[in-house]
Amino acid sequence: MNKRAVIQSVGHAVPSKVLTNDDLERMVDTSDEWIVQRTGIKERHICQGDEGTGSLALEASREALERSGIPASELDLIVCGTVTGDYIWPSTACMLQTELGANNAGAYDVSAACAGFIYSLGTAAAMIESGHAQNVLVVGADALSKQVDWTDRSTCVLFGDGAAAVVVRGETDTDRGVIETVLMADGSGGKYITYEVGGTKYPVGSPQAEGRRDKVYMAGAEVYRFAVQAMGDACCKVLEKAGMTPDDVDLFVPHQANLRIIESAAKRLGLPDHRVFVNVAKYGNTSGGSIPLGLYEANEQGLLTKGSVVMTVGFGAGLVWGANLIRW
Repeated sequence: MNKRAVIQSVGHAVPSKVLTNDDLERMVDTSDEWIVQRTGIKERHICQGDEGTGSLALEASREALERSGIPASELDLIVCGTVTGDYIWPSTACMLQTELGANNAGAYDVSAACAGFIYSLGTAAAMIESGHAQNVLVVGADALSKQVDWTDRSTCVLFGDGAAAVVVRGETDTDRGVIETVLMADGSGGKYITYEVGGTKYPVGSPQAEGRRDKVYMAGAEVYRFAVQAMGDACCKVLEKAGMTPDDVDLFVPHQANLRIIESAAKRLGLPDHRVFVNVAKYGNTSGGSIPLGLYEANEQGLLTKGSVVMTVGFGAGLVWGANLIRW
């Protein structure tokens, strides 16, 4: 029998500090009405002090492991989808490996921005299906509040911080697990979402970094057009690969970046509102944490039960996009 990568549990973590649209009105030239109409966001959770991607990822991972009943010592691999690690290197996944006591696990980060969880789950499933791993911890975590320009009203209203994690185990004699994944990229669009300073091309404090962006930059109109097309395309492609249709999908859990983009994708697929999960109003765009946070909340609300078919889709800086089709 073929081995399937089956999700055993989900854990999550968000900062305790909540930043509302009313709070933002006192910081930049914006309004609750303007933000809600364009994004659907009402509030977001924001890291404070030393709190960041690593601490959120650790909390989410501990909850996921506890719920799975699988000890950290039995993990073969940790994959973390993030672009806001505590350090450029070492990786967030390596920090998790030692903090969790996962002494037998390999560990690496996946840099796919808001599609980080899609990419990470896809690679974890491939490792399990190929026999290279049995138990894998997959984490999506970001703290973009640490990188945004809080004077730029076009971007600072969008992002929040959060993390969620799933424990995935190889099983046979089951139809559950990751059914299909599609991963896509178009590097020619990388200029539309960037964070230039900090790498080896424009090191911090170097002459080369002068005049370069040291905060998140996003060309909103171009990204919006890309996202509307990419979300629908990825969903159609993953369904086609699986030999399934939108009618087979019990719940759609898209990247929570913008309510209008979510509604556009759902409309293209012909999915009714009750089969589309949305929590963008209270978290904003948590990048790599977005989709697994959606899975966590959907599971907690009883929207996902054993055997449910859930479709996830995400897009982000790169440009990258993709989708997972999962039987819960």
